[in-house]
Amino acid sequence: MSALNYFVSAGRRMVTMDSVRWAFRCSSWTPSPTEWLFAARCVQREEKERIGQFVFAKDAKLAMAGRLLLRKLIWERMGISWDQIRLERTAKGKPFLANPPSSTEVCRWSFNVSHQGDFAVLAAEQGWQVGVDVMKTTMPGSSSVSEFFRIMRRQFTEHEWMTVRAAGPEWTQLDLFHRHWALKESFIKAMGTGLGFDLQRVEFHISPAQMQEGQVYRGTRMLLDCEEEEDWVFEECLLDKHHHVAVALGRPSSNAADDDRPAFPHESPSTFTVLSFSDLVSGASPLTEEDASYWESFRKKQEAPTRQSTSPQ
Repeated sequence: MSALNYFVSAGRRMVTMDSVRWAFRCSSWTPSPTEWLFAARCVQREEKERIGQFVFAKDAKLAMAGRLLLRKLIWERMGISWDQIRLERTAKGKPFLANPPSSTEVCRWSFNVSHQGDFAVLAAEQGWQVGVDVMKTTMPGSSSVSEFFRIMRRQFTEHEWMTVRAAGPEWTQLDLFHRHWALKESFIKAMGTGLGFDLQRVEFHISPAQMQEGQVYRGTRMLLDCEEEEDWVFEECLLDKHHHVAVALGRPSSNAADDDRPAFPHESPSTFTVLSFSDLVSGASPLTEEDASYWESFRKKQEAPTRQSTSPQ
C-alpha cells in the first residue's frame, strides 16, 4: 500500500489515502454468537433484515462482510462517524453514500464491493470510477464444461472464446473463463449499468496469459465497441489459486479540460490486504439493540448447498 497520513479530529481517525484494497475470507469465519450479533448491530436495520433472509449461512456471511467493509472504509478513510453513515443503492444496485459531507476529498472517493466463492472484497479510489469483482473457479454445478460454455456463448466475443479454448485442459479453460468474467463484471459495476449491458460490447485482451499469487497486473486491455479504451485501467490478481479479482478504474465522465481530470492511478498497484474479523469491526459502533433471535435464525442455516467438487480431481 501507499504511504498513509494520519490525523485525529473530534475523536475520529482520518486517513488520507488514494487507494484501498481489502479482502475478507468468509469461508474461514465461523462466527460465534457474540460476533454475529455484534456484526448485525453494526449495519443498517434494512441491511440486517436482508442478510437474515439468505437461505445459506455462506451467503449471509458474504453479504454481512460486504456491508461491514463499506462502513469500515467510510469511517476509517473518509472520517465519517459510524452512526452517521447512510448507505443506499442506485437503481442498478451500486452502493453509494447517501449523506456525504461537503468535503471535496470525500466526494472524490469511489468504492465498490463484491463477494463470491470464499471472499468478500472492496476496492476504493479517489478521482476514478471503481468496480471490483471476485470470481472463484468452480466446476459447473449441473452440466459439463462444454455445455456450460455453450450456454454462456453469447456473453463473450469470438476473440475471448478463442483465448479461453486455447488455454489447454478443461480446468484451465474454465479458470480463464472466470478471469474474463471478473473483468467484464468489474467494468459493468464501475459504470453502474446493471445487468442490461450487452457483454459482447466489451472485449478483453488479457496479459499476462497466466498470473502468479501475490502479484498485481495491469497489462490487460479493453475494447469497447471495437475501439480500445485508453481511459480505463484494469488491475488483476489472484487471492489464492482459485479466486480471481479484477478492479476496473475509469476516468469519471466530465466536461472539464483534460488538465483538470484525475491523474493516472497510483503507479504501484495496491495488493489486497486480507482482514481478520477484528480488523473488519475495528471502530464499529452498534446502531441497533441486540436481537438474540437473529443468532438462532443464523445458527439453523445450512452452510452452503451441496454441489460438485470445486477443483479438478
